[in-house]
Amino acid sequence: MSQRRAITGRSQEPRQRFAEELRTLRSASGMSLRALGERLGWDWSLFGKMEKGETIGSPEVVQALDTHYGTPGLLLALWELAAGDHTQFRERYRRYMALEAEAVSLWHFAVSVLPGLLQTPGYAREVLTAGGLKGKELDQQVDARMGRRELLEGEKAPPFRTILSEAVLRTPLRDVGEWRGQLEYLVDVAERPSVTMQVLPLSAGLHGLMNATVMFLRLTNGRTVAYTENGYWGDLIEENARVERLHCAYDAMRDLALSPAESRKFVLAMLEEVLCDP
Repeated sequence: MSQRRAITGRSQEPRQRFAEELRTLRSASGMSLRALGERLGWDWSLFGKMEKGETIGSPEVVQALDTHYGTPGLLLALWELAAGDHTQFRERYRRYMALEAEAVSLWHFAVSVLPGLLQTPGYAREVLTAGGLKGKELDQQVDARMGRRELLEGEKAPPFRTILSEAVLRTPLRDVGEWRGQLEYLVDVAERPSVTMQVLPLSAGLHGLMNATVMFLRLTNGRTVAYTENGYWGDLIEENARVERLHCAYDAMRDLALSPAESRKFVLAMLEEVLCDP
């Protein structure tokens, strides 16, 4: 059987097809990007980036476009296909990094590995090596991760709350010296006025974020987005309902965590064990 050819001649790649439809609809309407932005109340440059395939935007923006163009559900369906395409992981992560740099506050939960914002070079290198990186690429990624720590430094650092599963702290590095340095760094960072660290003990039992590392970013416009990840890929979540569901699970889990003071004592106790270990 011969392979079926595309009838329309348009791209079969989800992200590119979404951008093509946006360009086609706006061109047919005869409206400029600037006029579209003024009509819908978003920065016109966002629509330009969406039409170029540089970003897919949020579901709220896409729903507004569906209403504007009189295409109920069409653009949102194409957006969902583009968002579900795992080949776009790198783009979503780049968008997350841009949003992280702009966030006015951050809330985080670590289920198995310390967040990059709190890692020492030794910890980052071992984690990235376990993920398959090596050579020059490994060095570059370690340097990039260390550069991210600047976000939490200085007087203008945004408030950052991290809740660490006890499992994170019970999984040491192979190098005892590097592990000791990592624990010492955690204690130091937790003393910064902008940082709140809590430990979720294993005795807390099951909770709604058992299988998810998650970061919430509150943006300058008051909106909150979430980023969840595992060892293989991540997902930037911008839909309000999904973000709220994750936030409710986070709040319930936070109620089970140790207080910041108790958490600091917990890490200090682990550090003392390492120091006393021959």
